Amino acid sequence: MSILILGTGLAGYNLAREIRKLDKDTPLVLVSRDAAPFYSKPMLSNALAGGKTAAALVMKSAEQMAAELNARIIPHAEVRALDPARRQVQLASGEHLEHLEHLEYRDLVLALGADPIRLPLEGDAASAALSVNDLDDFARFSAQLDGVRTLAILGGGLIGCEFANDLLARGIRPVVLDPSPWPLGRLLPEAAGRRFQAGLEAAGVAFRMGVAATRIDARGQGYRLSLNDGSTQDADLVLSAVGLRPRTALASAAGLACQRGIVVDRLLQTSAPHIHAIGDCAEVAGLSLPFVLPIMQQVRALARSLTGTPTEVRYPAMPVMVKTPALPTVVAPPAPGTDGQWAVDESDPHGLEARFCAPDGSLRGFALLGSATARKQALTAQLPATL
Repeated sequence: MSILILGTGLAGYNLAREIRKLDKDTPLVLVSRDAAPFYSKPMLSNALAGGKTAAALVMKSAEQMAAELNARIIPHAEVRALDPARRQVQLASGEHLEHLEHLEYRDLVLALGADPIRLPLEGDAASAALSVNDLDDFARFSAQLDGVRTLAILGGGLIGCEFANDLLARGIRPVVLDPSPWPLGRLLPEAAGRRFQAGLEAAGVAFRMGVAATRIDARGQGYRLSLNDGSTQDADLVLSAVGLRPRTALASAAGLACQRGIVVDRLLQTSAPHIHAIGDCAEVAGLSLPFVLPIMQQVRALARSLTGTPTEVRYPAMPVMVKTPALPTVVAPPAPGTDGQWAVDESDPHGLEARFCAPDGSLRGFALLGSATARKQALTAQLPATL
């Protein structure tokens, strides 16, 4: 029987690669909602500066990946239900999803990803806000950029700020709107957040912090956003980047434990035998970390477990690189609930270093901006493991 992987994103494809390093023969089946190309999702938020189209971001087709992995890949498929008792997945595929199939598995891996959070907006153009969560989304987004001069971005977090920086390469004026008082509010202390904002503003990004959009209405060839402080913002296009919600519906309907994500232990095992979860859909020992480094730790551990060597996932300290060339930034936020405080050094006009230290003086997190990013490796070595 096969190892069945639902999802062909960074988690799904890299798990298959890691399995094949250890086991050349066990049947592998991968199921995808789209055409199942192999590409780097993190590159979506900085592709414009490199002049990359959606097609140019594709590294390998599904057919090439199937040959490389000695696997069956089923594109354009919809998973209707999981049946843990029978170890089956009900699948609809083919033209108009007319072909129904029950796939049996030895082990099932849920690498389902996450969906963009949609704000409860009002207005006659509320549905016009675009989001970019995969290659098809990026193709639709980039196709609408011709002639755009001002683009409103809902969300001043990691993805919103990365897209804002990237849009500058197209001569587009991004306006970032967020209810937080400074950008990257969940990652940076105030002094660092305000320095980060100033760095991007100097490059051409506009910020409207402390406000949230409540409605979007068509206005001429563009849109007018109404904000919760009574003001408005006009834009030619609107991008929503307010965060992601793990895809848990399938797992929950099958009776698997879910909280923010699909709950798994350090063996990446769900509450049902022979079913595992990795990537953006998974909540690993209480942690939901939608970044590349945690995913790579997961796939390496799970590949060993699925090939006969039970291996718990371990997370070393994993700083996040923010892709904003206007002001390079690296952040390793302290774990939620960590006791301590930030100490910020702003003496360098070309950089900023913020350290989060516990009461005993031990380093538990940091944020580095500009020239201070050169100290990333030295400070990372002082951090405790994440998990």
